[in-house]
Parts: sequence; structure tokens; C-alpha cells
Amino acid sequence: MSNPPTNPAPGAAGGPLHAPSAWNLPNALTVLRLVLVPLFVWLLLRDGGEGTGDRLLATAAFVVAIVTDRFDGDIARRWNLVTNFGKIADPIADKALTGAAFIGLSYLGELPWWVTVVVLVREWGVTLLRFWVIRHGVMPASRGGKLKTVLQAIALGLYLLPWQDVALIHWPAVIIMAAAVLVTLVTGLDYLLRALRLRAAAKRPLP
Repeated sequence: MSNPPTNPAPGAAGGPLHAPSAWNLPNALTVLRLVLVPLFVWLLLRDGGEGTGDRLLATAAFVVAIVTDRFDGDIARRWNLVTNFGKIADPIADKALTGAAFIGLSYLGELPWWVTVVVLVREWGVTLLRFWVIRHGVMPASRGGKLKTVLQAIALGLYLLPWQDVALIHWPAVIIMAAAVLVTLVTGLDYLLRALRLRAAAKRPLP
């Protein structure tokens, strides 16, 4: 009589692996960022964006949310806490936060609408490109994409401050936002070309 099959040890080849729980610190930071978005919007738009205190609180909420975005991914990778929830929720939280800031500032008349439209079309366009080529490969974030994120965060933080009549705040905000828009366009074109190359390579017959 043959011996009964034994279950391989976790982590062995072909054996079951235990996925990390979704209840972890990186995901908690992501949820915090999602919760901060409506609070940030309320503070920004309250009283037509005229209240100095509300604007400072809105800026603080934005900065806290941006800081959590900086650390949650690093913690997840370092502690092996990457989860499916985090993969989905993290980019949603990022785009919700920056999108709310761009739309809110344009609604208040403090940022041209064309800037907001260009940025949002690029952001969601790249997201659609990733889904378009997901069967053929993954397009990781490029250095240009990371630079774009940093420039947008700094520019938005400066625009959110209530002292836009102060030249030392206003002009750096304008210059950094212009750089952010330029990098946004260039990296958007780069992602498009990478997606087209990825699909073309996938359709090319194997030698």
C-alpha cells in the first residue's frame, strides 16, 4: 500500500504560501490617505478658500497624506507586506488626492483649468495604458514619473498656502508647476511609446 501524500512545507516549491494579511501598517496608511481626501477638499473649499486657517489646515492635510504615500510603499516592500488591497487602493488614493487638489484649486480660480485637464488626462491615460498592456507585461514607474510626482506635490503644496500674493511663494509655485506640467507631458508620451513597444514585442513571433 502506498504512503499517503504529505503536504509540502510552506514556502517549499509547489507548497502553499501564506499571503500577508490586509490588516497591516502600509494599508492603514493608504486608508488614512483616502480618509484625508474629503477632509482636505472640505477645508480647501470652505468659505470659498478665503480663510487663512482653513487653507493652512488643508495644506497640512495634503502634506500628511503625501508623506504617508512616501512611506507606505517602502514599508510594504521592506516588511513583505504587499497585498492585493494595497496594489489597488494605493494608486487610487494617490490619484484621488492630487486630483482633488488640482480640481479644487481650479474651481477656486487659482490654477488654470487647462493645467488640471492636462494632468488628469495624463494620469488616467497612463492608468488605462497599464491595463491595456497588462497581458504582455508590467510598465514600472520610470524615474521621470517619480520626478513628476515630486514636482506636482511641491507645486500643489505651494499653491495651497494662503499667501499667494507673496512673491516668494507665488512665483516658485508657478515655476515648479510649469516644470511639473512639462515633465507630466514628456513622461506621458514616454509611457505611450513604451506601451506600444511592449505590445509590438508581444505580437512578434518567437525565433
